[in-house]
Amino acid sequence: MGTADSGSGIRAEGLVKRYGATKALDGFGLDVSAGSVCGLLGPNGAGKTTAVRILATLVRPDGGVATVAGHDVVRAPSEVRRRIGLVGQHAALDEALSGRENLVMFGRLLHIGTGPARVRATELLARFALEEAADRPVKRYSGGMRRRLDLATSLILAPDVLFLDEPTTGLDPRGRNEVWTAIRALVREGTTVLLTTQYLDEADQLADRISVVDAGRVIAAGTPDTLKGLVGGDRLECVVRDAETLATAAEIVGRISGADADIDRDGRRVSAPVADRMTALAGLLAALADAGIDAEDVAVRRPTLDEAFLHLTGRPIATAPTDPTEPTATTEKEVAA
Repeated sequence: MGTADSGSGIRAEGLVKRYGATKALDGFGLDVSAGSVCGLLGPNGAGKTTAVRILATLVRPDGGVATVAGHDVVRAPSEVRRRIGLVGQHAALDEALSGRENLVMFGRLLHIGTGPARVRATELLARFALEEAADRPVKRYSGGMRRRLDLATSLILAPDVLFLDEPTTGLDPRGRNEVWTAIRALVREGTTVLLTTQYLDEADQLADRISVVDAGRVIAAGTPDTLKGLVGGDRLECVVRDAETLATAAEIVGRISGADADIDRDGRRVSAPVADRMTALAGLLAALADAGIDAEDVAVRRPTLDEAFLHLTGRPIATAPTDPTEPTATTEKEVAA
């Protein structure tokens, strides 16, 4: 395989991975700048977890080249492992031990010594707002607390690059927000993050750039706004109270937009694309009032990542099929030195 250099970021070119007759990766490519968050977005079976496992040196690719923090994942796996952390879909913690005891245990497994491990545990407990629960058994932690502790264990060696494979799976909204806050803090301190997720709002909230993965390859990449822009621009929408006024509302929206309005009769909704969102909104409100039309809702809506994913893949992410040949995410700290 060739070589590539991505500094303290991540780079992959033409990665291929086969499981029998199935290609989990088929020319996968990625370029993540140091100190940024890249979201890998796609359904189960798209190749996200396989890509992470290769980049984390857990699986050897069948083709292509990849570097992490400037080191080739095949030629220099030990150098890569010294510079990365990995958090899988399920917290890899000992339920009977306290949060502090878990951190000290992982520190000792990483060969930093008992004394330094205790010092590092205290630092990380404070960093992730777990001081009050430090000596409580993990089995008594909430879901968000467990994920924050799992993140803490991945940072014992202060990695340059952190792989997060669907880190908020199964968490309630509060737990997800706790993990998001922790991830943002890591990035502010310079950590490079590769985040795989099926949650479109999570990618939208956290990622500087998003790569959409389907059938083992990246089919689109860009900022969240860039990907949304593939669907189209802003849309002016109006929901009327009386279905009998729908046709008039459609004529008004079309006139303001300069394009034919789409009509959803069941939802009593009309919409059309607009270029100047604020002027269009103000114009619609005035025109509806002049026409005596009572509206339940009037808004200018931007495309969502859900719509971008549907546009790119031809199916919504929630209903995309899974691929049973792709291995599930690691549930252990498999990158221990």
